[in-house]
Amino acid sequence: MGSVAEAIGRTPADPMKPGLPVVCWFEECRMDSVPLVGGKCASLGELINAGVRVPPGFALTTEGYRRFMAGAGIDREVQSLLAGLDAKDPGALEKASAQIRAVIEAQPFTLEMEDQIAERYRKLAVRCCMPALPVAVRSSATTEDLPGASFAGQQDTYLWIRGVDGVLSHMRRCMASLYTERAIAYRANRGFNDARVAISVGVQKMANSFTAGVMFTIHPANGDRSVIVIDSNFGFGESVVAGEVTPDHFVVNKITLDIIDRTISQKEVCYTVDPVTQTSRAMEVPFERQRVQSLIDDEITELAWMGKQIEKHYGRPMDIEWAVDKDLPAGGNIFILQARPETVWSARSRSAAAAAGGSAMDYILSGMLAGKKVR
Repeated sequence: MGSVAEAIGRTPADPMKPGLPVVCWFEECRMDSVPLVGGKCASLGELINAGVRVPPGFALTTEGYRRFMAGAGIDREVQSLLAGLDAKDPGALEKASAQIRAVIEAQPFTLEMEDQIAERYRKLAVRCCMPALPVAVRSSATTEDLPGASFAGQQDTYLWIRGVDGVLSHMRRCMASLYTERAIAYRANRGFNDARVAISVGVQKMANSFTAGVMFTIHPANGDRSVIVIDSNFGFGESVVAGEVTPDHFVVNKITLDIIDRTISQKEVCYTVDPVTQTSRAMEVPFERQRVQSLIDDEITELAWMGKQIEKHYGRPMDIEWAVDKDLPAGGNIFILQARPETVWSARSRSAAAAAGGSAMDYILSGMLAGKKVR
């Protein structure tokens, strides 16, 4: 951990502390690194250190963000634009957001910061044995992915970004997304002080997904903790996360890892790489594949097992994003892209959740009584 652990000891919520790192590798981070690298990057580091298969990457820290914002006086300009802003006035929100985002996206990094980011990207490409390594550039705010605060999804993610210039440009766009109309209003309505909100940006090797999606270690519809629920579609997980497609839906018994329910949907759209432009874009799924199961049963079982381990490590139900990499052989091609605490049912009592969905043992006993084989 080294410098990152020391940095956390200096309470990086305070601005411009000397000696704080501007960039750091995911594996240098743990869950107590949230003030420095935000919820998303801290969780990725925690997963890597727990032995979970996660694509490697690095983070621009909140210290890097603060130095960027202070370097040209952007922070003062932002506070001026937000002062006295009525969060219930859509017109005022739209105008302030547009002005702030334009200022941030137009401001270049200092040469020192640009060199540090470029060097990490180069080392990541060497590590992955791929020049111009495709990466996902993900925002990681200090207030998102935390129990009791549903900030996840407030900021932006950009997929299949290649080259240093593209990475730098999309890092600025991620920082600017801290000031979307929705994010500004969300913080204002819940009493979060904008002056103390910061953002980190993760740069993560892109999984070339054959299939991707989300997994809950609790049933998101009824709070049943005895099952794991997996939603999947072909290509990148963006179509599932953004709700642009009705995904395949699998319910797995958490004890036996038995698939107890499956729904294969008609998946008309997926996100994948355009071979000409080398960018991620929505494409139509060929008609003959639209009703094909996007995950094989062995992959469902392995995913559910990984979900159990992640839930055990965190000690609470989790909301997980995952991908199956088509460039790697089976047995080592399922990756966890994000994991955050589930925030809806986790806050409710265990007894209420159990009553809603029954327990895993209830399922096993009912199967035995009905004469069904429990695998």
